[in-house]
Amino acid sequence: MPDLARYSRQLMLPGFGQGGQAALGGARVLVIGAGGLGSAVLPQLAAMGVGTIGIVDDDVVDASNLHRQTLYAPYDVGAPKAARAAARLRELNPEVTVRAHLDRLDAAGALELFAGYGLVIDGSDNFPTRYLVDDAAMLTGIPSVWGAVHQFGGQVGVSWDAQGPTYRDLFPVAPEPGTVPSCAEAGVLPSVCAVIGGLLVSEAVKLITGIGEPLLGRVVAYDARAGGFRELAYARDPERGPVTELIDYELFCAGSASDDPVGRLGDLAPGARSAPESTAGEEIDMDVPDEISTAALAAMRQAGEAIQLVDVREPWEAEIASLPDAVLIPSRQLVARWSELDPAAPTVVYCHSGYRSAIAREQLRQLDFESVTSLAGGIDAWSREIDASVPRY
Repeated sequence: MPDLARYSRQLMLPGFGQGGQAALGGARVLVIGAGGLGSAVLPQLAAMGVGTIGIVDDDVVDASNLHRQTLYAPYDVGAPKAARAAARLRELNPEVTVRAHLDRLDAAGALELFAGYGLVIDGSDNFPTRYLVDDAAMLTGIPSVWGAVHQFGGQVGVSWDAQGPTYRDLFPVAPEPGTVPSCAEAGVLPSVCAVIGGLLVSEAVKLITGIGEPLLGRVVAYDARAGGFRELAYARDPERGPVTELIDYELFCAGSASDDPVGRLGDLAPGARSAPESTAGEEIDMDVPDEISTAALAAMRQAGEAIQLVDVREPWEAEIASLPDAVLIPSRQLVARWSELDPAAPTVVYCHSGYRSAIAREQLRQLDFESVTSLAGGIDAWSREIDASVPRY
């Protein structure tokens, strides 16, 4: 029997009552991501008495998370997010069952995992995971409540193939890699995570209890700077084929479009693209690797090899941390300022985590740069793996 005093303020809501509370108590909700959105979603689910909560996240707590991922304290830095989040929820409400899934969500295990839950909330921060969640929800027949945040805004929607349109109907093709920076690259206002997280919980509660009208076939966008919301209605895409199996979209990046059973994703990562052609119509020498490891770059610099190091981050990022002797040209200015570089020099491009530098690498190759590669993991990996004195952000 649930603690009626604990839940009294929601029990008195019109149409909710003990029936709504019983529905929450019997619900099994899987939350993808214990980051900014997960930190807003998970405590609310536990506090409201959702019976079983699953948490999927393979990451560890970083100091840069603490401004918005309020589930964690400074002493949690370095600890697995899913495990620490689960411990917090058990403290918050001992009546709920919390399961921590510390492995990364992938195509091999998604269907079995999803089959143990009745609803999924997707608070992930990358497009391969969002499409994987959408497909797995379709194949297991459960609804998916999804949300995304970026700088001063965010979006929320409901995807449920059995009842209406899905995430794929709204976004049939993923954006080109690097065109939508991550929170690590572009920043995010913490209060946006709270707003979008609250909306995610509200949609989940509506689906569980049957109260209200879910955002099925509608997406809500929030703009913190304008202080307002807007809504967009959408319908099924008549050209979208059925999803019959799961693929790992991160691995698909190394394959071809024919490997995609749906055939609507486009390129999800730089490795998915074919080798570009030079402006003279000659193929680039693909003996040059797409990426160079931090260890390999460190060895080259230690040996005194001549390397043209190009930083394609924003000036504010370079003020926080940078590598010696790097030329700073923000990625958005690279096409206009490439002549400041030597096309014949061995070139390594880096950014914060590797997304923007991969795009810049391809741009420079198309401009006939003879030998250009991207630093795997960016300056963040350099700080973690080579030089801890370089600040992380």
